[in-house]
Amino acid sequence: MKTPLLRKLLMPTLALSAGLSLISLSGCVPIVAGGIGAGILMAEDRRTSGTYLMDEEIELKATSRVREQFGENTRVSTTSFNRRVLLTGAAPDAEVRAKVEAIALAVPNVRAVQNELSVGPVSTFTARTNDGYITTKVKARFLDDKRFNAHHVKVVTEAGTVYLMGLVKREEGDAAAEVAARTSGVGKVVKVFEYMD
Repeated sequence: MKTPLLRKLLMPTLALSAGLSLISLSGCVPIVAGGIGAGILMAEDRRTSGTYLMDEEIELKATSRVREQFGENTRVSTTSFNRRVLLTGAAPDAEVRAKVEAIALAVPNVRAVQNELSVGPVSTFTARTNDGYITTKVKARFLDDKRFNAHHVKVVTEAGTVYLMGLVKREEGDAAAEVAARTSGVGKVVKVFEYMD
């Protein structure tokens, strides 16, 4: 008699324990998958793995410092490639625009800053969604083009303008710019490449 009663008392505890174990295990999967994905991207990249990681750190630090200084008054996107920073988004006035550039330039390991911030109101959610869609279309078209490796070109879109970054040969950069320019919704293409030749 004691055994069935003991089972009734322990079953909810065992079920809860098993559920928590599954939850904690499933939490590991994105980390492992993310690590594998980052490893693949790093292997395809022309930057050294140290520079790749440095670029990630530069983006985090610059974004954090700008947010601490200006809060919601600005919407700045910081993109770093080979320690060269591209600033896109909007600042309320020229003074803030210049200060954001100075903040980015002061982040350790930054070699140069290209300030493409516009002066004016922060873009709407709809505009940012459209920019994200344009970026996706450009990247998809890159995969079809055999003149360059799509992983060698980073795409950033702001207000319909596509910025192309990467460590490329001039021929590759020209091909990427041509593909981007022929993508619907793209108003302008700006090359922010670092050339290998």
